[in-house]
Amino acid sequence: MGALRLPSLSLLRPTFSPLRRLPPHSVGRATTHSLAKEAEAVTAGDGKASVSPSQQENSVTPRSVDFSAWYLDVIANAELADYGPVRGTMVIRPYGYAIWEAIQDYLNVKFKETGHSNMYFPQFIPYSFIEKEASHVEGFSPELAVVTIGGGKELEEKLVVRPTSETIVNHMFTQWIHSYRDLPLMVNQWANVTRWEMRTKPFVRTLEFLWQEGHTAHATFEEAEKEALQMINIYKDFAYEHAAIPVITGRKSKVETFAGAACTYTIEAMMGDKRALQAGTSHNLGQNFSRAFGTQFMDENGYRQHVWQTSWAISTRFVGGIIMTHGDDTGLMLPPRIAPIQVVIVPIWKKSDERTSILEAVATVQNILKEAGIRVKVDDSEQRTPGWKYNFWEMKGVPLRIEIGPRDVTNKSVVVSRRDVPGKPGKEFGVSMEASTLVNHVKIRLEEIQAALLQRAISFRDSNIVDVNSYGELKEAIAEGKWARGPWSASDAEELKVKEETSATIRCFPFEQPEGEKKCFMTGKPAEEVAIFAKSY
Repeated sequence: MGALRLPSLSLLRPTFSPLRRLPPHSVGRATTHSLAKEAEAVTAGDGKASVSPSQQENSVTPRSVDFSAWYLDVIANAELADYGPVRGTMVIRPYGYAIWEAIQDYLNVKFKETGHSNMYFPQFIPYSFIEKEASHVEGFSPELAVVTIGGGKELEEKLVVRPTSETIVNHMFTQWIHSYRDLPLMVNQWANVTRWEMRTKPFVRTLEFLWQEGHTAHATFEEAEKEALQMINIYKDFAYEHAAIPVITGRKSKVETFAGAACTYTIEAMMGDKRALQAGTSHNLGQNFSRAFGTQFMDENGYRQHVWQTSWAISTRFVGGIIMTHGDDTGLMLPPRIAPIQVVIVPIWKKSDERTSILEAVATVQNILKEAGIRVKVDDSEQRTPGWKYNFWEMKGVPLRIEIGPRDVTNKSVVVSRRDVPGKPGKEFGVSMEASTLVNHVKIRLEEIQAALLQRAISFRDSNIVDVNSYGELKEAIAEGKWARGPWSASDAEELKVKEETSATIRCFPFEQPEGEKKCFMTGKPAEEVAIFAKSY
């Protein structure tokens, strides 16, 4: 693409938290991050394996010791992502991308059901487009990657590598929209985005990331508002129903509103370290961009009007949210509805003459589950022990494991182990191989795991939100790492004061508000809403 010239390039060297690399004798090819030391498991019976002390040693930093190191270890060892050659970028590996595909699959259906069409806009945007909307350029200027040379020659106009697409979308909407008959115009694109972040964290904040961004144009403010709310609720439903993340939905403060938007709605998720993650946003853009670009239509009375617009997005940072919400010291833990692999089957044999009958039983079980629409994988590799395989697939967060040994073949049964319930309490022996019985059992367990992960996350969230009635109480709650919820009607300046003194920001004014009179905990004046404050990613 030619040379990239970035403002004050020597100052814009983003830091990328290191992914911890394990010893070279660990699992995986020499060029990849490893999972764990090879386990030396001794099969003690069907579905049972005794584990050596070396196998019990955690291959990830415990969450309670260093949450950030734990997060990076899980990404490396679950083979979700690796470093890109440019500092601050990442390569999303197949397993990590499969989780992103699960997000895409759900959202694509919802987008099309609600009348949106997929399309694609160029990633190079004329710099003059960015300058047309004043607050937009002010908000994004520090993060822009700018192309000044192309084909070996200085460009007549600088090009911005897409940080978001509101400007180029409006340029095209101006050409496509002429009459009220052209409205609403509702499109979405799946694309990459470049933002020159100073401090990066895999999935959560990188120089380049993947997302979907929806853009719509409407004849009235009310239609645009309805659209913005509809899309944030689609994100909320996905978070609850598929990702098992109990997000809080609400409106951003003026200070935290997207640059160029009239109003921003958000879904805020509590991570395992109690920091907030902005997991998705939907913006009512008002007429800010349509006025800047002259995007108009002729209404039914023959008058020219500026369109009302929305934009909304969810990105690969949601993958980071899934890791930090559900993962444990064993590794990743995936909700079944978004898990690329829902069931892994591990065959177990001691003697060579047992191999054939066991693999035949494994193939039968695999086919039964596949035909029932269950995503299943067989790990029949003979280079690793069953105990090693247990650790490997637990690290990758597969919800259910099925073990089949010689006694299971004789009894026409299997052993089923849940990822979310460690050890013997999560194991069931003697589950029948009969097709309808097995399928019913597996589907019930997958739904139980989905529900259990959501309930666990709800309990964690609710136990770490503190209601406050004074600034001192807010400071105390934030110092303890909790979220603070309290009445707020103070100024932008006072909001920035809270951020400066506590590092906490208003995450949102939740849609669900308590009834009754309220007084702002900062000023003592009447307040119509409570706000949630928290430290965030």
